Amino acid sequence: MTSVRILMQMAAQDDLVLHQMDVKTAYLHAPMDYAFLWYELSTCVFTSSERPDIEFIRSLYFNTIEFMRFNSTAGKWVGYDHHGIYNAERLNNDPVEMAEMRSQKERFCQYDIEICYRKILDKTAEPSVRLTSVRPHSGRHPAMLMCSVYNFYPKYISVTWLRDGQPVTSDVTSTDELANGDWYYQIHSHLEYTPRSGEKITCMVEHASFPSPKKVDWNPSMSQSDRNKIAIGASGLLLGLILSLAGLIYYKRKARGRVLVPTS
Repeated sequence: MTSVRILMQMAAQDDLVLHQMDVKTAYLHAPMDYAFLWYELSTCVFTSSERPDIEFIRSLYFNTIEFMRFNSTAGKWVGYDHHGIYNAERLNNDPVEMAEMRSQKERFCQYDIEICYRKILDKTAEPSVRLTSVRPHSGRHPAMLMCSVYNFYPKYISVTWLRDGQPVTSDVTSTDELANGDWYYQIHSHLEYTPRSGEKITCMVEHASFPSPKKVDWNPSMSQSDRNKIAIGASGLLLGLILSLAGLIYYKRKARGRVLVPTS
């Protein structure tokens, strides 16, 4: 009812004609030749489910321009043009209106936020971490490592590099957290470097799903592609041995059933 009263008051002030209609779809930012569009937006801003960390905001728009806003932290309406200033002052002096608006944080925000945390936001998915050697992007260093982190939730994550236990900040590039489209995320971090004999390079991942940071050390003795080739070759060799053994067994069984007839 507050929104309707404000709209009627604005129409009376500017001698506008109000029309009632049923709208199924509103194109809020479409060009308008003669119509005037009014709407409101209620928002909950929060960093936790605790009451002090929640803020309720209700904004009123006329022709896509915000003209007044209620903020639960300030506890009052604020106007941004002459209509908004007039109505903000009027509503701030209405005890019933103010009591209703100040209760919205608990009624509208806190209840739903607790459900979000219980059903979604408190859930975590532990990522998988893979460390591979790739071709360097530039010619500054002869080698590059890529630390790929897959299928984690929530979004916030930290990926850092260590050389012999010391953090590395130079020659490091990382992607943003990339959404998979299924609530999970992935991220890739690259380290360009010049190999040193006996050094230890580590990718360290910190995430809410880990009780402590996960560290993956690089083994330079063999690249991932070489490991894949060896694995494929070993699988082929094993399959060949199995087929050869099966053929030998079949031949032995057939040989036992044959009778040799001497020839003159």
